[in-house]
Amino acid sequence: MLRITGGKVYDPKNGVRGEIRDVCIAGGKIVSDVPPHARTIDASGMIVFPGGVDVHTHVAGAALNFARGLIPEQHRKSRPIFHTPQCRAGLAGSTPTTFATGYVYAGMGWTTANEAAVPILSAKHTHEELADTPIIDKCCCVLMANNEIILDLLETAEFERAKQVAAWQVWAAKAYGVKAVNPGGVAGWKWGKDCKGLNEPVPGYKNVTPRSIIKALADIIDQLALPHPLHIHCNNLGAPGNYTTTLETMKALEGNRAHMAHLQYHSYGGDDWFTMKSASVPIAEYFNAHPNLTCDAGAVLFGDTVTITADGPWQHLLYELTGRKWGNLDVENETGCGVVPYVYKEKNLVNAIQWAVGLELLLLITDPWRVCLTTDHPNGATFWRYPEIVRLLMDREFRKEQLKHIPEKVLSRIVLPDLDREYTLSEIAIITSAGPARTLGLAQKGHLGIGADADVAVFNERKDAMEMFSYPRFVIKSGQLIIEEGELRNSIEGSQFASKPTYDSAIEDYLRPLFSQHYTMSFENYPVTEECVHGLNVHQCGSCTQPG
Repeated sequence: MLRITGGKVYDPKNGVRGEIRDVCIAGGKIVSDVPPHARTIDASGMIVFPGGVDVHTHVAGAALNFARGLIPEQHRKSRPIFHTPQCRAGLAGSTPTTFATGYVYAGMGWTTANEAAVPILSAKHTHEELADTPIIDKCCCVLMANNEIILDLLETAEFERAKQVAAWQVWAAKAYGVKAVNPGGVAGWKWGKDCKGLNEPVPGYKNVTPRSIIKALADIIDQLALPHPLHIHCNNLGAPGNYTTTLETMKALEGNRAHMAHLQYHSYGGDDWFTMKSASVPIAEYFNAHPNLTCDAGAVLFGDTVTITADGPWQHLLYELTGRKWGNLDVENETGCGVVPYVYKEKNLVNAIQWAVGLELLLLITDPWRVCLTTDHPNGATFWRYPEIVRLLMDREFRKEQLKHIPEKVLSRIVLPDLDREYTLSEIAIITSAGPARTLGLAQKGHLGIGADADVAVFNERKDAMEMFSYPRFVIKSGQLIIEEGELRNSIEGSQFASKPTYDSAIEDYLRPLFSQHYTMSFENYPVTEECVHGLNVHQCGSCTQPG
């Protein structure tokens, strides 16, 4: 049992905005009161937040291991974590190792993370790595927009069967939600092609287009009542002028819930790399007017990193543009993957525009409940640099100083110099915790109300927001004190969340012969069993519903 007293509490879900009040913890939950003999933390001069929730990150799985092996030069420069009685050894850097991932997230006050892209074929491996990531709770999204079984059913207009297959696949992967990456484009990449727009048929199909994939998956997810909406990585990622594709995608999603992943990478104007400019204004204007949508920023920070995505054709283009190392993977009938190390340079015109666009979206989107702070870790920057973005959002004078470092010719192509908005502490609590928890549908996360999971971060109140949010004074996870006086004192196992939509078990009779014909793995070995997911916490989704 624990009482945190004297701190300024920020709990946006419950309307608490910097009030000095007690937070009481017992049995791993927030409670109304604890006995006088309970341990007390005096948080006077500090602020108290719910634990951070990362709605979109890449921290586990085969792609992460491939990336770690591709960047030994970055590992040599990364900060080591040494073995102690409280923690095991690891490396931080662009792609922290499993132990380090949990320690570093917790060491910033973040307690929950969503691994945003998992093929079913490698889901067992991913879950083992998630289990090996201490302290934080985890969930994941299964990749589905290029799954050939689903696409074949859409080709023959068998929507109901596609819905049954999708429901089975979510549970087979022990996933929490569904991810759509470059719908149709990754399947096209296996033909050496791509899908830049929404209306041309996917290579190998006559009746399937990216638009039809997006609409079908959004309908399926809503009808299955998954807690998290379709998590979509739009077509034409990273290309000048791609904002029109993004707008078309958002229009195709009218009538459905949807989460727009790493929106920064989809908000560019211009006709080519020489005329590239920000298109954050039209994207934000449409987004603000359509409450069916949520997003995460996918913000960029300057420096070394490594890009990892299922969007194989984009990674090949990035390799051609940069001449850097490149790795390409195809995951049988499901998806693909590309890995390219990258350096964002503040004197590079394209990189400077990307940096500005991420901040612009965070400042132009008016409802902080619908935009989440992310860097699409590690693609835009590693997650442990989040406090830098917080300072940029809270301090417009600091932003102006940083604008002096980018090329002057960039200033006419962005709107960041004209934005004076400064985030409040309440808004920071929303975009880092309360909002992502709501977007994921994790009702027990992101707040300090009675019955919530006791995930709490306590920070020294400082004028420099980056310093304040880099080093919490105390972090409590599931009611246990993890960080005390800035030092890791305890390491625990987190939970893993999965969704279980209802489906007709007869769908397995349809799938089994397809595996014998097309997969290298047997049908029986394909699904992840419940025993393979450590700390499994299942969200029952209820019955399938018909279109309304």
